[in-house]
This record gives sequence, structure tokens and C-alpha cells, in this order.
Amino acid sequence: MPFWKVLGFCFASASLVTAGDWPAFRGPNGDGTTDEKGLPIEWGPEQNIKWKTALPAPANSSPIVSNGRVFVTLAEERGHKRHLLCFDRNDGKMLWVKTVPYGKVADTHQTNPYCGSTPATDGERVVVWHGSAGMYCYDFDGEVLWSQQMGEFHHIWGYGSSPILHGDKVIQLCGPGVRTKLVAFRLSDGYILWETPEPGSTDSEAGRYKSTWSTPVVIDVNGQSQLLVAMPTRVVAYDPETGEVIWFVEGLSNERSDVSYTNPLVGDGIGAMLGGYGGPAIGFRLGGSGDMTGQNRLWRQAPESPRNPQRIGSGIVIGNHVFHANADAPGTIECFDLKTGEFRWTEPRREDGPHWGSMVHAVGRLYVTGQKGLTTVFAPNPDKFELLAENDLGERTNSTPAISDGEILLRTFEHLYCIAKE
Repeated sequence: MPFWKVLGFCFASASLVTAGDWPAFRGPNGDGTTDEKGLPIEWGPEQNIKWKTALPAPANSSPIVSNGRVFVTLAEERGHKRHLLCFDRNDGKMLWVKTVPYGKVADTHQTNPYCGSTPATDGERVVVWHGSAGMYCYDFDGEVLWSQQMGEFHHIWGYGSSPILHGDKVIQLCGPGVRTKLVAFRLSDGYILWETPEPGSTDSEAGRYKSTWSTPVVIDVNGQSQLLVAMPTRVVAYDPETGEVIWFVEGLSNERSDVSYTNPLVGDGIGAMLGGYGGPAIGFRLGGSGDMTGQNRLWRQAPESPRNPQRIGSGIVIGNHVFHANADAPGTIECFDLKTGEFRWTEPRREDGPHWGSMVHAVGRLYVTGQKGLTTVFAPNPDKFELLAENDLGERTNSTPAISDGEILLRTFEHLYCIAKE
């Protein structure tokens, strides 16, 4: 079995990212895990709220935190104004907002407001993907450093993949829909270093029931950095220096749709990818060259299986088990074996509602927030569901919590919250 590890985000040598930062979607490792201590386990509208700030519009993107700043995205006027907002980390005061106008009417779905992409930062620059409105890079004072227009991307459900930083590069899965491609920009000036189209992305169905909203994950296989990305029908590993495909595993396609929402999950030399829209899930070994489906795929949860719900947010790998929260009503949390795909347990969570946000693992606890605004805290126990706390803010959300300096930053459709022990 090849040596592997999750690299997370590898920042340039001049990076100012510090230990308490949450610099991108799913945190410093890109997998929802953190070594942060002292997090609150209980909160509510009047309990353990350090501050909250009203937001002018909803969005499905999540907050990031770096060097005393909190960044979120949202849009107004039906996506014609796409914003990056910067707040003071200590008190929630808005410091600045930068707006990108977009004159056309872009496709999306009512459940996916415009600006569903989470920003990323190296501690002195912040990059944000505004879909068809382009990629933008700002300094921490809100000055535009560069921008790149990548053309139009159309899909009936809108966009949502987030940028990551790897060394001197910004990596963005541009799409969804027709013209889906993986692109590397130079962080310093936005120069496009390479772009790799996904075969089949010119298919007419790519604008309807075939596409991907996944965010890339950086892994190390035998000492080589690779970008692991979920495409509509397969999981692909790319060379981050050239954009060339190193290896791939098929198995995400099904008759209903070819859709990927979640990020690939990695643990113990094995990856797992959970298809969306009731599609299949697959487990696979990491590494190889070319089509590794026959050699590397370990299991497949078939789409006709009754255990394949809607999966949008990403789960967590702990040991040999995957913990995941589903987006089907009324909402369920599940645990299955990473190596075999066999289910250990499934827990209904009517209190939470469907889960669109991704899971977070900190201080030996798992946190996941449902659409109703209730965060379930539970133990990573593969033998049974073990509830630790339920924390209801009473506001709808599709976002993922950010963890910073022992505090939780959570964005709802109405407010940005900083949750801390009183």
C-alpha cells in the first residue's frame, strides 16, 4: 500500500497564516479537522454568543478566518452584485465590502443563492471565485490585486466549488456544467498556469443533471503531491504542477444523474467519494497510473441501494470509519466502514433537518449543522450514535462552521455568529 497523507493547504513561504486560522473551506487541512482546543459544546441565541452581525443576504458559502479578519461572500439583486465582506475577528464589525457587478442573469436554484463559493487566504491575500463573474484576489485592505475572467458557466443548480491554495498556486474547479475544468492560477498575479478540461463536459446534459460542485483536496502519495478531485463520473488525481491526470477511478455514474457535491474523503491510504442526487458511493486505494478502477476500487454502494440518500456536505474520516450527515429530509447522520463501505449505523435527525453543511472534527467531537440552524454535537463512536449536545440558533443555514482560537464562526442566512465560552 502506498505511503500517503493529507497535506491540506500548502502555502507559499511568505504566508502569514497562523495556527488559529481557518483559511479556506473545511479549514487548514481541507478535511474539516483541527487541533483547536477549548471549543464550546453548548450554545444558543442567548448563550455563549460572543458577537453576531447581521448579513444583508443569504448564501451557502462558509466563513474563513485569518489574521484578525473574517471573510464571507454573498450576492444581492439576483446575483448582479457579488460581494466579498470582511469583518473584524474580535467584535464582528464590518471593515469593508468589495462588489463585483455581473450584468447577465445567471442560472441557479432557489436552494443555492449566488455566491456559494467559500474564499481562501494565505494570510495577506484573499481569493474568491464568483462563478461566471470571475476569480478575484484582494489584499487585506480590500484592494484588488488581480482578476481573471474564465467565461460563462451554466447549470440549473448554480455553482459552489471553492478555491484552495497550494504553494504559489490557486486551484479552482471551474464549473459546473458545460466547460467544467480544473484551473491553476499563479497566486501572485493571477496568471493561468494550466487548465485541464474534464472529458464529457461538453455534453448537453452537463448543464442539467451531470456535473460537480466538489472542492479539490491535496494529498501526498509516495512523496508526490496530488490534487484529488471528484468529477461527475469519477475521482481523478492530478499533478498540481502541470494539471496532467495521474490516475482515476470510475464508479460515480448512474442512470438518474452524474452528480458530485461532496469532497473526496481520505484516510489510511484509502479514499471514499459519495455521489450526489441519490447516486453511488465508492471506496478506492490511492495511487497508480491511468485508469485504476479495476485495481484500486474496493467497494461501491450501488445507486439502487436504499441506503443512498442525497449527499451534499462532506463527512469526516476517523480511523477506519466515515461519519457523514445527509441532505435528505428529515435528515440523517450515518457511519460506515471506510475499507468495506458497510454501514455501522444510521441515525434519524428530524430536529436538524437536511444537512447541507459539512462536518467538523475538534477536541474529540463531531459538529454538524442542519438547515434548521441546529448544530448536533456527537462522539465519533463507530458502534452507535452518541449525542453530546444540540444547539439551536433558530435560523436557516447551509454553511459549514469555521474553528478559530477556541471559538466557532457560523454563518446563517441572517447573521454571522462568533460562538465562544463565556
